[in-house]
Amino acid sequence: MLYDCDHRVESRFDLTRKKIDVAQRTEYKVYLAGELFDFKHLAGNALLGEALEERSGGRYGIVLPQDLELPSLESKAIRDVDYLELLDCDAAIFQFDGSDLDSGTVAEFMTAKIADIPSVILRTDLRRSGDRNSRPWNLMCDSFTRTEALVVDAMALYSELSKREGATAIQAIQSVVENLATMLIEKLDTVVASARVLSEGERATVMNLIAKTYDLGNMQQIEKL
Repeated sequence: MLYDCDHRVESRFDLTRKKIDVAQRTEYKVYLAGELFDFKHLAGNALLGEALEERSGGRYGIVLPQDLELPSLESKAIRDVDYLELLDCDAAIFQFDGSDLDSGTVAEFMTAKIADIPSVILRTDLRRSGDRNSRPWNLMCDSFTRTEALVVDAMALYSELSKREGATAIQAIQSVVENLATMLIEKLDTVVASARVLSEGERATVMNLIAKTYDLGNMQQIEKL
């Protein structure tokens, strides 16, 4: 199994928990990239984001793209909002699930790497794909600086946790989420502590190039990042 048994957490699903005030208590803003096209994507992102905030004690504040993408916005406006928010974050998590990676998540990942943003790749899909068994995704998305990977068989983890005496399906899912959050926090700690690849001057140049080539338009906002 591809998870650390020492990270197993006893939990109970709590519908009363409130989202941490990111603006007041967060040391690092973290962009959580992944699919958001249906209920299971939206629910999974929300549960994982909340668990990351709570288990880090507010050290990591999670930015969910699904909270940014209003249905009333035009497609380019949605794209621009997501890119601007990503570039304003201190780190990012990219969910590399599926037999073929989500193209939007890959585009955001490559942007983060160009901008020297510390990144963690998360894969919870039990299916094997890609070009190397140790990294079950396309090798062109691997071997970047300031990047850690976490590969977990979520089905195996859920199956074991659901066998606990008296555990409901909801409780087992919450335990899975908390296990993932604990492991992700360790990876985030590693990448945010890593040395920058780009100097301040180089990063300013890169940010301006991104603004121009991506046609983000808001140069003043980019210059503040």
